[in-house]
Amino acid sequence: MAELAKHAAEATKDVKEREGKYLTFTLGKETYGIKILKIKEIIGMMPITSVPRTPEFVKGVINLRGQVIPVIDLRLRFSMEEIQYNDRTCIIVLEVSGQAGNAVIGIVVDSVSEVLNVKAEEIEDTPKFGTKLNTECILGMAKMDGGVKILLDIDRILGHQEIAELETGT
Repeated sequence: MAELAKHAAEATKDVKEREGKYLTFTLGKETYGIKILKIKEIIGMMPITSVPRTPEFVKGVINLRGQVIPVIDLRLRFSMEEIQYNDRTCIIVLEVSGQAGNAVIGIVVDSVSEVLNVKAEEIEDTPKFGTKLNTECILGMAKMDGGVKILLDIDRILGHQEIAELETGT
C-alpha cells in the first residue's frame, strides 16, 4: 500500500512540474507548446547559412548579434511535409540541455500563437500509441478551449548526441 501511495505522490509531482506558462505555436493544423522558461526570444526569418553533412532537418546556422546558432526546422524533425516559409514563419530561439551543458538553438515554426497558463488539471499524459511511435519528446496533452495542445519537452526534441553534434559543428 505504501508503494502505491509513493507512486501516486510521484505522479502528482510530475503533473505539477508540467503546469506553467507555455508559448504556443503551430505546425500545420496542430498547436504545440514549449515552457516559456526555455525561450530566449522570437525572431523573424533571416538568412540561414547551410552547413554541409548535417541531417535534413538542420537548416543551418544564423548569426544572431555575433552568436552563431544552429537552426532546425521542427516540421522536418517531426517528419512533416516541408513548406515554403512565409511572413508568419519565425524562429524561436531557445536553450536546450545537452550532455555538455546548455546549448542555444533556433527552431523554425509556422507561426507563434500566444502564451498560455496551463494548469495541472488541464494536462493529461501522452496516450500510448504502441512501441513503434516515440513520444518521449511530449510532456503531455493540454485540454483547452475544446481542443488539445501538445506540450513538448524541448530538451528531448533532439537526442543528446544530436545536441552535442550541433554544439561542436558550430
